[in-house]
Amino acid sequence: MSGRIPQDFIDDLVQRADIVEVVGSRVPLTKAGREYKARCPFHSEKTPSFWVSPQKGFYHCFGCGAHGTALGFLMEYERLEFPVAVEELARSVGVEVPRTDSAERVSVEPLYAMLDKAAQLYRQALRDHAAPVEYLKQRGLDGETAREFGIGYAPPAWDTLLAALGSSEEDRQQLLAAGLVIPRDTGGFYDRFRDRIMFPIRDSRGRTMAFGGRILASGEPKYLNSPETALFHKGRELYGLYEARRAERKLERLLVVEGYMDVVMLAAHGIRNAVGTLGTATTSEHLRRIFGVVSEVIFCFDGDRAGREAAWRALQVSLPALHDGRQIRFLLLPEGEDPDSLVRREGAAAFGQRLAESMPLSRFLLDSLCTDLDLGNLDGKARLAALAKPLLAQLPEGVYRELLTTELARRVGLPRDRLDALLGNPSAPAATTGSLSRPSPPPSPQTRRTARAARAGSTRGSLGRQAIALLLHYPAVAHEVPLPPNLEASGQRGVELLRELHTLASSRPDISPPVLLERFRDRPELPHLAQLLAEESLVGEDGAAEEFRGCLGRLLSAATQQELATLLQKAGQEGLSPEERQRLATLQRTVVAGTAGRNGTTT
Repeated sequence: MSGRIPQDFIDDLVQRADIVEVVGSRVPLTKAGREYKARCPFHSEKTPSFWVSPQKGFYHCFGCGAHGTALGFLMEYERLEFPVAVEELARSVGVEVPRTDSAERVSVEPLYAMLDKAAQLYRQALRDHAAPVEYLKQRGLDGETAREFGIGYAPPAWDTLLAALGSSEEDRQQLLAAGLVIPRDTGGFYDRFRDRIMFPIRDSRGRTMAFGGRILASGEPKYLNSPETALFHKGRELYGLYEARRAERKLERLLVVEGYMDVVMLAAHGIRNAVGTLGTATTSEHLRRIFGVVSEVIFCFDGDRAGREAAWRALQVSLPALHDGRQIRFLLLPEGEDPDSLVRREGAAAFGQRLAESMPLSRFLLDSLCTDLDLGNLDGKARLAALAKPLLAQLPEGVYRELLTTELARRVGLPRDRLDALLGNPSAPAATTGSLSRPSPPPSPQTRRTARAARAGSTRGSLGRQAIALLLHYPAVAHEVPLPPNLEASGQRGVELLRELHTLASSRPDISPPVLLERFRDRPELPHLAQLLAEESLVGEDGAAEEFRGCLGRLLSAATQQELATLLQKAGQEGLSPEERQRLATLQRTVVAGTAGRNGTTT
């Protein structure tokens, strides 16, 4: 079923879901006071640091930092995309997923049906034609793998699909919308794919959404993809992802290659985690899809100049996505080889050894920059630092960026703090190699609460942060305490986010923390909000409204002080209008009255 899932349904689903039941059915949980604990399913550990809070409807790992709602847990643990995770969670609570956009359903569902009919026709054509079967046998492809990937054949005729599936004008228009036929200049249509091995491109539910076709004889283009359609967007799809997830329930890493046959032949040799980028350069959308499924990716490219350039482009796209906990590696094959030819010549074991020895992104980046540089002299070292600076700036802040900068400092022969100054970076916090390689045991519940309280206390000056944290933990305060209209004048960070959260929390009386959090999925604010929710609240539910009201009062005071300072500066520079002088006097009286009230005096 297609169409958008109504936001109200998602809110109700997250509100209804029991996170302890969702997580506990997949991970053994142990009761620990009001919470539950377990060994984290997202990283290896001997002592539990993974906690589930039924009150917050939230999970958090103090070891690797994983966190989220019941819906987020399904996406991470089961490696599901958002719509599929919604359906899975809905099934667990016994409800049907409704859809909106009935017009979209009417126009899109027939496209899936038409593409499925085309896939069946191509599979039958492969059985009926000897030449493509012989071609696949020569390439070393077995029948079982061909069936699993749904491989077929488009006969050389110009109207194979039109004759079989285009009997009416409506059918022909659907063939056109699905990208299967091309309009003739003189009227009518002709088949897009002719005399090609056909590779169905499937979505996360296994439905055919497009095709890739490899020509049998000589000619150009060697590979031809379906055009962009309502179902298919080449820049974000990965060939073989559906098959990889079916073959391995819990994928740990993905191998990204360039060709359809690379994916299929690797699978035929037992390497079941390969996906292809459909002949396009790696995009940020590809990275989003990949890291929605696994935390480690290996880019595998031919060892020629084109392959090295493709690897460098993939590196540049990957840098902003390289958050802590994610790993990216590169494997450049011998020149003249591709994954298809190499796995057939060497076998799966030798190819697997190459994967094990693939190059970490950090080394690939620095080694690539060092090409043609002489690090034996000062000019070469200075050039290396200059080339690395814009690339390091693209990395998210975190442990990985710190370690890579430290390695760069070693290569250029500068102390780390000196390199930071030259790169324009703030000094890195002190950290020892030992503390990174040998993490301390997870803290006890009491230690965790004390540490969280200390962290919260250290940021008490951030009024916007305090107010946001209160709203996340106790959304009901939004119904008791309205927001003043002029908070933005305070100049405090986070006020715009505070207003958005308050509006959401006010929209329904029973809204819960996980529902608020889910509203920010795919938003850059999500990690910050999740971290705030993971912290222990220093205020109980009974005092939350009063504390929130106090935060708003301090924000208003800051707004008053900011406006007063602006008017005083203008008065000293260019003078004030009568209205501005009146406003200044009002603000001064307000400030004096507020000061007197705090000092216990009268004016």
